[in-house]
Amino acid sequence: MNLPVNATSPDAARTLADPDTPFAVVDVHRVRRNIERLSTRADRMGVDLRPHVKTAKSLDVAALLHPGAPCPVTVSTLAEAEAFADGGYTDITYAVGIDPHKLPRVLALLRRGVTLRTLLDSTEQAEFVAEASRRAGLPVPAQIEIDCDGHRGGLRPDAPELVEVGRILHAANCLDGVLTHAGESYFAYTAEELRLAAKNERDTAVSAADRLREAGLPVTTVSVGSTPTAHAAEDLTGVTELRAGNYVFFDLVMAGIGVCRIEDLALSVVVTVIGHRPEYGWIVTDGGWMAMSRDRGTSVQAQDQGYGLVADLHGNPIPELVMTAASQEHGTLATRDGARLPDLPIGTRLRILPNHACATAAQHHGYHVVDSTRTTNTAPGIQDFWRRVTGW
Repeated sequence: MNLPVNATSPDAARTLADPDTPFAVVDVHRVRRNIERLSTRADRMGVDLRPHVKTAKSLDVAALLHPGAPCPVTVSTLAEAEAFADGGYTDITYAVGIDPHKLPRVLALLRRGVTLRTLLDSTEQAEFVAEASRRAGLPVPAQIEIDCDGHRGGLRPDAPELVEVGRILHAANCLDGVLTHAGESYFAYTAEELRLAAKNERDTAVSAADRLREAGLPVTTVSVGSTPTAHAAEDLTGVTELRAGNYVFFDLVMAGIGVCRIEDLALSVVVTVIGHRPEYGWIVTDGGWMAMSRDRGTSVQAQDQGYGLVADLHGNPIPELVMTAASQEHGTLATRDGARLPDLPIGTRLRILPNHACATAAQHHGYHVVDSTRTTNTAPGIQDFWRRVTGW
């Protein structure tokens, strides 16, 4: 069926004043700048960069990471792995612990010629991966997850079972290396805390790799990374690759810990003012948590940004105006200090800068693309529409 040429068709939209709200918008200029910043840093430190595509879940965004050819990537779901494999990506790390039920899909990708690395942190997982590899006659590359800060899963580098896990994998020709993620770095609030988190992440991964090698086991990959530590690391000696994903868009949590500036945030959500409640000091919009997500990551920071900062349609933050509350399809805007509300009539379009870009991006089927270097007195022009490849 052909859609009529109107605002409901993404391809028909010409400016941010056209599509029905709420919708996600990405500033391609900021995306390119964010990508270049970390790429340059990784090159300077002598490590490969393996971007995490879970943030954007978009082949269009991924194409900007390494123009000319698909680069190595990290994913969080097998659906992402399959979608990116369909898009020509053949070097993929699935950075969530593996379970037996998912191995047939892993093997199917391996048979397609995709190098898909799995992740595990127990002898039980190592044994079923090794057995599946033997039955299939096809090694399943596996990395041992190392716990560097108690954030989530993984083995400590001095764990008694680390070497045993390595031996089980090596016997089946599956051992690829070690991987760690400094999840607690998202709660580091000074440059020194970020630097120490990056150092601990690197030291922990290298220590685990050294212990495996001392036991006579080969370790090809030593993988570290998070967006905060990737931008704070000073020495990555012994590391082979750096992972990060949020940096492509950035968000208010990253700005709150000093990893980026507000003007680096590339993702926002366009909403429309649909009502006023002056008796409460509220402006009501048509964008609630279904548009922004429920993430309140800045609530533990020095500056709580509610559900997001409010900007005008050109992306300029409106002083002290915050999305303070959200229901499913309604957003509530209020001033931070209870000052007089700005004059924003019904029908006014605004952009909300999100707390957590990954969570907000997951709420939308794609991104209307603008370029902030192309200034205009009217609504910003839409340059393109980038579709997400998974989840819809």
